Amino acid sequence: MFIQTEQTPNPSTLKFIPGRVVMERGTMDFATADAAASSPLARRLFAVEGVERVFFGADFVSVTKTADRDWQVLKPSILGGIMEHYTSGEPVIVDAAAGEAAAEEDDEVVAQIKDLLDTRVRPAVAQDGGDIVFQDFRDGVVYLHMQGSCSGCPSSTATLKMGIENLLKHYVPEVIEVQAAQ
Repeated sequence: MFIQTEQTPNPSTLKFIPGRVVMERGTMDFATADAAASSPLARRLFAVEGVERVFFGADFVSVTKTADRDWQVLKPSILGGIMEHYTSGEPVIVDAAAGEAAAEEDDEVVAQIKDLLDTRVRPAVAQDGGDIVFQDFRDGVVYLHMQGSCSGCPSSTATLKMGIENLLKHYVPEVIEVQAAQ
């Protein structure tokens, strides 16, 4: 098994591409080892000392390291963990329903915002090992949750303000501002 790695705009996060499907649908973000209970792969990665966060996209795994660790030391252990997982035959997520939120009926503006995010923003952000998820739309403000390499990335504020905010304001006149959800 050959696993490619790519740098991301966040120097603390590397993107690992195993050449296999990671998530059939959606994404999963594990901010702590405790949050990884539903994923044998995430648990295996958190067992590597220095792993701070794990994120799964459709065909990649983003791993964020602690500031005191070096990628040259961590990378072989992470590659080994991913390889072990895929050769074990275990699923990536034990309870697939855990990652799917109940779909609510969105009003027209929210549906348009989500469509733009899904078709224009998320594919580009996924190339950098992250994801941006719609959280809310109130009083003209779109609240987005940054995941994977986007979480804590030095350029994430610029991405939100210069890229996503301009795009949404252009296509959805009701949007006044975009903010990162807290």
